[in-house]
Amino acid sequence: MRTLGLTAVLLAGSALTTPALAEGPKPIVEGKPLELSIQMNHARYPIYDENWPVEQQAREWTNIHLKDVTVGANMRTDENSGKTEALNLMLASGNIPDIVGSSRIKDFVNQYGPEGAFIPLNDLIEEHAPNLKAYFDERPEVASAISAADGNMYYIPYLPDGKYGRAYWIRTDWLDALGLDVPETVEEFEAALRAFKTQDPNGNGLADEIPYFVRQWPELVRLVTLWDGRSSGSDTYHDFLPVDGKMTHPYIGEGYREGIKNLARWYAEGLIDAEVFTRGGSARDFLLSENLGGATHDWFASTSGYNSLSSEIEGFEFKAMAPPASISGKRIEEHRRIPIKPDGWAIGYTNDHPVETIKYFDFWFTEEGRRLANFGIEGEQYDMIDGKAIFKQEFLDQGPVNRSLWQVGAQLGARGYFQDYGYEIQWSNEFALEGIDLYDQGDYLVDQFLGVSFNADEQKVYDKHWGTVRDYMLERQQAWILGSADIEAEWDDYMAQLDKLGLSEVLGVMQTAYDRQYSN
Repeated sequence: MRTLGLTAVLLAGSALTTPALAEGPKPIVEGKPLELSIQMNHARYPIYDENWPVEQQAREWTNIHLKDVTVGANMRTDENSGKTEALNLMLASGNIPDIVGSSRIKDFVNQYGPEGAFIPLNDLIEEHAPNLKAYFDERPEVASAISAADGNMYYIPYLPDGKYGRAYWIRTDWLDALGLDVPETVEEFEAALRAFKTQDPNGNGLADEIPYFVRQWPELVRLVTLWDGRSSGSDTYHDFLPVDGKMTHPYIGEGYREGIKNLARWYAEGLIDAEVFTRGGSARDFLLSENLGGATHDWFASTSGYNSLSSEIEGFEFKAMAPPASISGKRIEEHRRIPIKPDGWAIGYTNDHPVETIKYFDFWFTEEGRRLANFGIEGEQYDMIDGKAIFKQEFLDQGPVNRSLWQVGAQLGARGYFQDYGYEIQWSNEFALEGIDLYDQGDYLVDQFLGVSFNADEQKVYDKHWGTVRDYMLERQQAWILGSADIEAEWDDYMAQLDKLGLSEVLGVMQTAYDRQYSN
């Protein structure tokens, strides 16, 4: 440590290829293993584990041994600021390891990299990392998106694969019981939810159905798309939105205003879970297993798995449906897998072995390294069948696949690697695959905002105003939906208050950074 002064779908999201090593991995260093210190923080695994089987295999192949020096392992990841308390503690201590891996690392390294805390990676990649170079050459927009204001890249990101994340889901057995078709428009969707509320589709004689529910309350706000609003520009909740090259925020749009007004009406009429802001992550599990929930917006793979409840609830069927057409006839799915996460790893500025370290980063983009990062250990978690990594059935039967992979050191977001969607499609059931095909046919996805990087002066403006602006936006949003305030009556005052709090200044620095970053 240094001191600071099984189908075609399986391949659908993975068209990009990287140069493969002809005879398998070769050591990066010969002779005595090279030890590099690492700090790794992530909400799901708060410390680097030298005993992860994946890490043991990487050690054997690369002859580079990472040694854990993580500080602040028990600290909570701060998802709102984009920085973790642990990273700030590390910086304050004056000690920066050879490698720093973390969730939400992008803003941190792009602020402190230009100040000298982290090594710029552009030349190292160009000269010593052929697999990383191939990736960035094929996807230059990714290189632009992760670069700091000075034009340098300071971290290698976790790069998700595949297109689809969340979808609309509805109890099709309830629709059948009430003689209803799958909704095609926002008006038909509302009618179906009202029927769920009033016509006892679960057949227990009680008016206990919850027509619409979500696990994360911002997924409720996403319904403003049905009135031609937007809730975010990316897969991050409440994010900014570029429109024809101009930066704005979804929560000041007319479609958002109309959407919130109607969501408040739905809430007042009991079409939305009364506990939508407080029920939390258990909503899907509880409301479906109790035969109470009617519709939601959630992930393909995990939500489709609830169809196993058909063994307990007669006729239970929960299927993906196409996004209902909005009031103007538009069908969009706002959520998709963003191609870049702000997670990944960087090289501390006094690392004495930057060439070996970038080669180590590059290893995870080789054929063998990528497979190791995604699937774990051959013969343990998966077998190679017809040239593809196929999970063993006994591994799939252990429980949630992501959790099992994290436990062996695979699928780690605080590692810079390129995900392979083939790992997820293997535990997606027929309901998920049917839904993905439905969304493929409809082409409903919208472009994602990939973020910006500020210089020091821009960062000061953003930090000064954005937290307060965002808090005010969300406070009014919740008040309007719950009916304790009227969005129509307050809208002009709301916009004036946002201006007083500094939204225009925030949008100004966002625009400057956006123009600089994406001008080419």
